[in-house]
Amino acid sequence: MRILLVTQYFWPENFRINDLVEGLTQRGHEIMVLTGHPNYPEGTFAAGYGRGVRRETFCGARVSRVPMLARGAGGARSLALNYLSFALAASLLGPLLCRGRFDIIFVYEPSPMTVGFPAIVLRFLRRTPLVFWVQDLWPESLSATGFVTSPIILASVERMVRWIYRHCDLILVTSRAFIPSVQRVGRRYDGVAYYPQSAEVLYRPMRVEEAPDVGAELPKGFRVMFAGNLGTAQDLPTVLAAAELVRDLPDIRWILIGDGSMRSWVETEIERRGLQEQVHLVGRRPVSDMPKYFAHADALLVTLKRDPIFALTVPAKLQSYLACARPIIAALEGEGASIVREARAGLTVSPQDPVSLAQSVRKMYAMGKNEREQYGVRGRIYFLEHFERERLLDELERHFAAVQRQKRRQQGEHES
Repeated sequence: MRILLVTQYFWPENFRINDLVEGLTQRGHEIMVLTGHPNYPEGTFAAGYGRGVRRETFCGARVSRVPMLARGAGGARSLALNYLSFALAASLLGPLLCRGRFDIIFVYEPSPMTVGFPAIVLRFLRRTPLVFWVQDLWPESLSATGFVTSPIILASVERMVRWIYRHCDLILVTSRAFIPSVQRVGRRYDGVAYYPQSAEVLYRPMRVEEAPDVGAELPKGFRVMFAGNLGTAQDLPTVLAAAELVRDLPDIRWILIGDGSMRSWVETEIERRGLQEQVHLVGRRPVSDMPKYFAHADALLVTLKRDPIFALTVPAKLQSYLACARPIIAALEGEGASIVREARAGLTVSPQDPVSLAQSVRKMYAMGKNEREQYGVRGRIYFLEHFERERLLDELERHFAAVQRQKRRQQGEHES
């Protein structure tokens, strides 16, 4: 199958789409990627990137990059220009760079939704069915993160999203809870299906003995580990408040791995609250090393703010945590919390509730090691049943084949 992937983000940026492309090429599919120049999350272009059109290959896939503006420091204006510049450049240059016949156009949308524009242009010119994979709901997430507050702008964004949805042949969503929102905005009640994210094959259970270098880097004690973006959505004030509440147990260490817009605030707050011995900022680490860090965690922490949109969301790190068979503490509500409870993979508490979060950490700390390990074992089993990579690649191929059959039927009806 010849697949044209349209995505604003791609390798060397760390997104799950990289692994999906590798998996599809390993299965014999021919992939062409239309993308931008890497500048996430730093806000500046990676070395060797940033100018003009660039062609390269990744795991056998052909990659065409179009010029765009970098994200900058992440302010509303610079992000808007970043989103719009890619959409415009890919819409104008995509038809020239992506020549030939394709069986499927596949869009990866972790945000922004504007990635749909070049895909729709190509759908029209190539007369190829379009499958749109929604990772992030617009306009809901724009409002929840405070990126957009104007009701007029939010209403305009909703109209844009409705137009994009109506030009898709199939919409895939990473959370079952997304389906009603997509149906409401798109005013379509068919052509929407649940398709979750997996985790890269590198995410697997590891023994502490397999990662002695990481163990030497981390503080000794009961390690509550958070990995990922340190942003406003992750509700880091609650994490620090909970750390204060368990200060009487000096053996508990809160380890934050990653970077993001809230990092400097977290550093300041750690010093202001005197939490230098309790909370440890490790910084960003290579994705390939994350299973080693997880092996040294006594509990893996996932948090999101309390907001209707976040209750619908399944944090991508959740699949990674489950795959590595470590016990989970989830300060979530809605879909993400339901997965942890259904898997019996850890403890769940309400978001933005430092008292409950502190209590759950105390409870996990007081458990015997075998009891904690059983959470991880059950989580791994659940991952293999619901999120395993090859199983999901099979499912994606079935979705593509179904869309192709539908397109052929429509063409036949039109010709008759």
